[in-house]
Amino acid sequence: MNKPLQDRIAIVTGASAGIGLAIARQLAADGAKVLINARRADRLAAVAAEINAAAGAGTCIPLAGDCAEQGIIDSMLNTAKRTFGRDADLIVVNAGRGLAGSVISSDPVQWEEMIRTNVLGAAALMRAAGKRLLARYADDQTGASGPWLAGPPRDMIVIGSVVGRHVSPFSSMYGGTKFAVHGMVEGVRRELGPKAIRVTLIAPGFVVSEFQGVAGYADDWFNSVKDRIGPPLEPADVARAVAFVAAQPPAVHIADLLIRPTRQEYP
Repeated sequence: MNKPLQDRIAIVTGASAGIGLAIARQLAADGAKVLINARRADRLAAVAAEINAAAGAGTCIPLAGDCAEQGIIDSMLNTAKRTFGRDADLIVVNAGRGLAGSVISSDPVQWEEMIRTNVLGAAALMRAAGKRLLARYADDQTGASGPWLAGPPRDMIVIGSVVGRHVSPFSSMYGGTKFAVHGMVEGVRRELGPKAIRVTLIAPGFVVSEFQGVAGYADDWFNSVKDRIGPPLEPADVARAVAFVAAQPPAVHIADLLIRPTRQEYP
């Protein structure tokens, strides 16, 4: 029996832990070949070995490095093509970092790195991947009966955040970067959609992962949030949504998806 993402080639950034790791596992389990990226080379190699053991040798390859660097972005795209035989057709722009606090209260020393990773890095990957996806078919082959309907879809899936849509004072500086990402995704969708490229924004609510610790949220605050709205989302919940979006027929596009824990009323 064919798996829903068989014959797809994926790239997932931020894949050494949390949501990115869960997405890589899910895509591989659903039949995709996956190149994974993160900064932690040892951890990334362990993840690739785990996925290959579960899904079959050669399913997953790691490429460590800072995905906000153009050289790493180019290397990801080139390595996926060289390893799997053609350009990736499922790009998951996931890498990012959080920051506790508002514009008033957050640590300004961390602003530049967060903006570089969350906004500029995401934009650079969307730009490079979008050009590769555009090259797959000529403009005059994307009509209502074009070959794009017969081949694998072309997807760019970007992980945003509920606070990129509903501003919250406890994370408004981070939320500002996600507002920027959400705007870019919609612009890219309008530009590439007529070329039969599906650009999707997935905005999760509270997800339990190492994200909170890196962002600097106090344990007692986050535990109080979990008590109030719990159970929170798990990374696998977001991963299933990514796989669901990618598995739609080529002419069907789920453009915008917000996922919350059932009891999360705000943001």
